[in-house]
Amino acid sequence: MNQLKKTLLKIILPVLFTLPANQNLYCQISINTDGSLPDQSSAIDVKSTQKGMLTPRMTAAQRTAIASPAAGLLVYQTDATTGFYYYSGTAWTALGTAEGISMHVADIEGNIYRTVKIGNQLWMAENLKTTHYRNGDAIPNVTDNSSWINLTSGAYCWYNNAISNKSLYGALYNWYAITDSRNLCPSGWHAATAADFTALNNYLGGAVGWAGARMMAASSTNFGMNTTGFSGRPGGLRYDSNGSFYYMGEDAYWGTPNLRYDNMVIVYNFDGSYSGLYMYYPSRVSGLSVRCVRD
Repeated sequence: MNQLKKTLLKIILPVLFTLPANQNLYCQISINTDGSLPDQSSAIDVKSTQKGMLTPRMTAAQRTAIASPAAGLLVYQTDATTGFYYYSGTAWTALGTAEGISMHVADIEGNIYRTVKIGNQLWMAENLKTTHYRNGDAIPNVTDNSSWINLTSGAYCWYNNAISNKSLYGALYNWYAITDSRNLCPSGWHAATAADFTALNNYLGGAVGWAGARMMAASSTNFGMNTTGFSGRPGGLRYDSNGSFYYMGEDAYWGTPNLRYDNMVIVYNFDGSYSGLYMYYPSRVSGLSVRCVRD
């Protein structure tokens, strides 16, 4: 048995054998080989120059199956996007290396999204990709054009019905999915509203401040500069009139839960030829990208 284990046993065993059976143990623990006392600010103080400390290791499915996780709970995920995840009190969040765009959040499926703080808002820096609502219910994947334009309930699709577009551009959702009470975004987040996009556009100075260009990822098809880290992508849309797909690589269309005149969805658009972010008003069955914002 090595010295570290011997030291740990010398500390813990005498306490356990002398403690009355009906008493709780309240103490600080120092685990080391130099005999030093624990720091006064810590409950457990581990010191070593040769060994590390292992947290519980599990898959994404095992992590999300933890019942009623406590705020601050920490695990290491071994599959999908590996890394440390902590429970914030409302959502599982991947630990990043720094503030801002290096922070991450996971959706119900385990898809990992970069996030970025712009002004007072914390945004996902990627379009939403989930095919399930927050409660785990599946969102119907509707590929037929005629079926799509006649929908009156939530649905999603991939551009051109090709899942290969998922990674870069995310999914396209109709308004019914965006507004479904089961929620598209992870706990603690919501689908960006017209007010959220207005606040972002105003913070970046609108067209005068090249707001749209500063939000868009650099591309040969637009004026994207991405100085904000928003990393907007021209993911196109699915038309409400015929169910066909248009403008991938040219235009970005982010849907909101808000309506104009009770039947037209308020959509924020960057069309690749202007410096600003503009509003567009299609019907509820248009297929649109979605960005989530922290509550």
